[in-house]
Amino acid sequence: MSTAILTGQPVPGSSIEGDLRSLGFDVRVASDGTDTETLLAQVPGDQRVAIVDARFVGHLHALRLGLTDPRFPLAAVPGAVTARPAGRQALTRAMARENSDGGHTAVAVAGLADRISTALDADDCEVHRPVLGSLVAAVPEDPQTRNEARQAVATVDDEAVRLKSAVKARDGFFTTFFISPYSRYVARWCARRGLTPNQVTTASLLTALVAASCAATGTRAGFVAAGVLLIASFVLDAADGQLARYSLQYSTLGAWLDATFDRAKEYAYYAGLALGAARGGDDVWALALAAMVLQTCRHVVDFSFNEANAGDTDATVNAGPAAALSDRLDSVGWTVWLRRMIVLPIGERWAMIAVLTALTTPRITFYVLLVGCALAATYTTAGRVLRSVTRKARRTDRAARALADLADNGPIADFVAKLRDPNARWYLDHPLLRALVGVAFLAGSLYDGDRWMPFVGACFYVVFSGLALSQPLKGPLDWLVPPLFRAGEYGTVLVLAARADVNGVLPAAFGLVAAVAYHHYDTVYRIRGSAGAPPAWLVRALGGQEGRTLLVTLLAALLTASQFQVALTVLAVAVALVVLAESIRFWVASHLRGAPAVHDEGEPA
Repeated sequence: MSTAILTGQPVPGSSIEGDLRSLGFDVRVASDGTDTETLLAQVPGDQRVAIVDARFVGHLHALRLGLTDPRFPLAAVPGAVTARPAGRQALTRAMARENSDGGHTAVAVAGLADRISTALDADDCEVHRPVLGSLVAAVPEDPQTRNEARQAVATVDDEAVRLKSAVKARDGFFTTFFISPYSRYVARWCARRGLTPNQVTTASLLTALVAASCAATGTRAGFVAAGVLLIASFVLDAADGQLARYSLQYSTLGAWLDATFDRAKEYAYYAGLALGAARGGDDVWALALAAMVLQTCRHVVDFSFNEANAGDTDATVNAGPAAALSDRLDSVGWTVWLRRMIVLPIGERWAMIAVLTALTTPRITFYVLLVGCALAATYTTAGRVLRSVTRKARRTDRAARALADLADNGPIADFVAKLRDPNARWYLDHPLLRALVGVAFLAGSLYDGDRWMPFVGACFYVVFSGLALSQPLKGPLDWLVPPLFRAGEYGTVLVLAARADVNGVLPAAFGLVAAVAYHHYDTVYRIRGSAGAPPAWLVRALGGQEGRTLLVTLLAALLTASQFQVALTVLAVAVALVVLAESIRFWVASHLRGAPAVHDEGEPA
């Protein structure tokens, strides 16, 4: 239960007390400063508390934005200030000081909420102040200004503003013009029936799994139904975020479920298409696995680049001709939408997959998907490389640590890294060059006819993986190291499985890459949530990216094709069980501990 302390004498005709109760607050009235401080001390420390000026005039949604958002320890709008448990101590300290400065008199209670908000700023506390736009939030000093404020409230449709703000500010073309115009109403319908964003996210997952099952039938009717259901799943996927924004129901668990289920839905659909094609006599498992590898590597490029520059406020980060050209293009409306479409975000990608599934074959669907994702990856990576080479600011230690965590090196590579003399200088004295050499050795060995050559190449790859992380990843292009390792590991599994040429080996490889990719996505979401990387024991248990690569190449050399298929299946199941168990334990425990709520409004995936 949340508590709101209403300061000062109630104003005749004011709805503030009822508005606060409608937002879930237990309202208590304080007549003066001393009374306010006493009531504040009586509120349990594990509850949200708000101090609101009784003279407040404004929209209900303005109060909702200022007083109920779970992401911020401290927040304020004119006439109201609130604190979650994490910000309670700062609020109590500011309250005591302001009350003391006011002499504990009845006069001091006037404007108390705004004075406390100012005092929190003076204490260097981070106070969130939502952008209200056309919404009204004011504390009138006299009857005339009060009437003017009430008239301003009456001229703005509170619900229309709330519904509009439920839509993500930056999204893809397809989502903006073909999904959001009606998915926002789906979100409102869900909110009015007490549904939570997590429930809508789960419904989206179930719908996508049914779509994958329809695709797996291999019939034209099944493919058409799969395409329709995939779009329906995406509508629900848009609605869950809009519901979170509409009702301010943000949570750490919800952010993880939303991001994780998006990947699960897409890759499960790839598997459904491959199963459906197999029923028609066409084996496209290699294409399905290639699509998953390419899409995952694209995401790692996005994650690595963003983490490399996270927290860096130096103005020189984006300096240079590439950034200048980007800014000029953003000033022309049609180029903004074109550029958002070129990167093939989730909306455009799923729409393309759905239409191609319904009208063509799984093979054509995967061919077009691979070409589209390859072009998008080339465009985005090239732009980020151009930005990075003109970067003058030095990367922070936190960014270097995040990149090392994303690289996912295991115990063997760590051992190699410790062997290197940090004072030694040699030709390949850059982490990216060492990673490139290791991946080049590995890639070259995969196309040799000798079955042991991939294992030899993997040994070189292990060594250079360790050397690449023997120093901090602070170079301008070192954010490319994690994507290179993803391509090396996943590509090895793909090539060796395709070369085995035995029924079942490619589906087993698909399962293994999906399980490992989940681990890598989970690492990203933990870092984004400021929870740090997965525990060291998990990375060691999984062998690290170089250990798994070495193991797969060894199994391919030692075993027959049918035995290799069994080994990949066992490995996929083992990895999936370990990473899922640890991931679910971590995120549920974080949610139960009351971890700060997060909500990602970044680039569409």
